[in-house]
Amino acid sequence: MPKNFIKKYLPSPEKIKQQKLLKIFGSLLHDGNLWHLNRRSARGAFAVGLFFAWMPIPFQMVVSAAVAIPMRVNLPISVALVWLTNPITMPVLFYIAYLVGCVVLRTPLEPFAFEASWDWLAHSIYTIGKPFLAGCLLMGICSAIIGYFVIDWLWRLSVRKAQLGKKLKRKNQPPL
Repeated sequence: MPKNFIKKYLPSPEKIKQQKLLKIFGSLLHDGNLWHLNRRSARGAFAVGLFFAWMPIPFQMVVSAAVAIPMRVNLPISVALVWLTNPITMPVLFYIAYLVGCVVLRTPLEPFAFEASWDWLAHSIYTIGKPFLAGCLLMGICSAIIGYFVIDWLWRLSVRKAQLGKKLKRKNQPPL
């Protein structure tokens, strides 16, 4: 079942509650629905986490948690999924987002070389900012929708498979 597979890789509620950045939510983190894992909470958490993974904002985990809490979706999944964009994957994924934004907005590709400076950032906002942000938003929305429906489908498939396995087991059992 996806539930057992997902639980195997999720951090424990205690570990997440100990995160300094998430302590701002205080007692809201004690809501049992945020830690419960079912089809509804998993598919919603995948949508939230995948959306915010594409957002080029600081503190993605906090923003993802701030959205997951009122939506009452699984908090560990939504927070963990923002780490798809980590220092290793971020350049590639954000460049893909920039390319998508250029295609959608029909703007030419601008040559650029990354520099870790405020001057470069200020200049880049005017040259590559619009296609980059448009691409991030579009990729976030598409990833959220696809993630939502894929998890829903996998969950349903797993439940059907388990039910079929139980039915076959009962059928093959010798009578008492």
